[in-house]
Amino acid sequence: MNKLPINCPSCESALVVSQLLCNTCETSIAGNYSLPVLLQLSQEEQSFIFEFILISGSLKKMALQMGKSYPTVRNKLDDIIEHINQLKDS
Repeated sequence: MNKLPINCPSCESALVVSQLLCNTCETSIAGNYSLPVLLQLSQEEQSFIFEFILISGSLKKMALQMGKSYPTVRNKLDDIIEHINQLKDS
């Protein structure tokens, strides 16, 4: 399945959802809706969060799994937290 794009391929502006469609009954809902904050993160950031949840939130285990130092993984998480705060405040 294709990944949901989050930025315009022409100008890099944030994309919005303009239509939702039910494949069963073909009901369509139109409007302009912002993407949820977690979907606005890069694919790399989403993957990190997904793995972090699956490993029960252990930065130590994440560091071992990624083959990186604990401080590097901690910094990555801090960067993602900062990005999420920027997105939710905008």
